[in-house]
Amino acid sequence: MVQPLSAVVVSVSRDLVHGFSKPSCEAITLLEGLGVEGDAHSGTTVQHRSRIAKDPTQPNLRQVHLIHSELFAEVARAGFNLGPGDMGENVTTAGIDLLAMPQGARLLIGSDAVVELTGLRNPCAQINAFEPGLLKTMVGHDDDGHVIRKAGVMGIVLRSGVARPGDSITVVLPQWQHQRLIPV
Repeated sequence: MVQPLSAVVVSVSRDLVHGFSKPSCEAITLLEGLGVEGDAHSGTTVQHRSRIAKDPTQPNLRQVHLIHSELFAEVARAGFNLGPGDMGENVTTAGIDLLAMPQGARLLIGSDAVVELTGLRNPCAQINAFEPGLLKTMVGHDDDGHVIRKAGVMGIVLRSGVARPGDSITVVLPQWQHQRLIPV
């Protein structure tokens, strides 16, 4: 089922080296089954250093990191200044509640790329190394007591394509029952 939204790409980022933030660029190429061309986290198996240490043969469910730009205004109210790429995301979006998307939701980005959401980014202590106290704003609780992780979502590339700021994002929801995203 296609969900009509007026969602767009605000910014795209990549970095060849493992670091916390990623510099913004004019475009990124999303490669089917791999992730972002020229990014340290691209690959068929896990590329995050902590996950490689546990089991380097795990499939890479974290090929693409996406964050909604609306988060920047939220953390600004708590005194933090974040911008695109600061949290290490590859794609910064606007107009879509990424955290509310179900597992398996597909994002058609621009004219070709398709990213399937696999789970949530679990905020870690590196966030406080970037800005002391920021981690506390990245974790909250809903009315039912569930933990809310606000540091973005992760996905895999199902179809290659180029993503640029200004590209539209179309959401295709899975046919099965909604399953909340969990940390991957």
